[in-house]
Amino acid sequence: MSASSASIHPVEETPATDVGDVAPIVSMKNIEGMPGTRGGLALRCFQLGFASAAFGIMAASSDFASVSAFSYLVAAAGLQGLWSFFLAVIDIYALLVKRNLHNRPIVTFFAVGDGITTTLTFAAACACAGITVLIDNDLDLCSVNKCVQLQSATAMAFLCWLTTLPSFFFNFWSLASR
Repeated sequence: MSASSASIHPVEETPATDVGDVAPIVSMKNIEGMPGTRGGLALRCFQLGFASAAFGIMAASSDFASVSAFSYLVAAAGLQGLWSFFLAVIDIYALLVKRNLHNRPIVTFFAVGDGITTTLTFAAACACAGITVLIDNDLDLCSVNKCVQLQSATAMAFLCWLTTLPSFFFNFWSLASR
């Protein structure tokens, strides 16, 4: 038998460490797109721009109040715009004072908020896309309605969703990797 046992090769015990000798916590890297980075601020600015465009174009249409999907898009884009503005201000502050935003409650708050607004924006964009296709292709009522406005607002809502999705994934990934 070639295996060694503790009686032949004694193993020294490691001394117990004091509470002050705790290993340092390794911080996460600042990946561009995460909160508190220039990429994260750029994503928030694009989200704010696309949400504002969707909100403005749809609210300027005279038909938005008559269709619940269009009203839902106005509400979702308004909420997305407020959320993006709020987080853009936080990102600007974090960049100015050179702070990282890796605190677990903050990242949780960002991930949950981004998840909710991403879902609402995507649902509103899909609902509006369905109604616009119905009006344009199936009912041939584009002469009565302003289809270009409705399609533009829907496209802006989808672009807003596409820029909100990476923010959600970065926040969720940083939360899950802790």
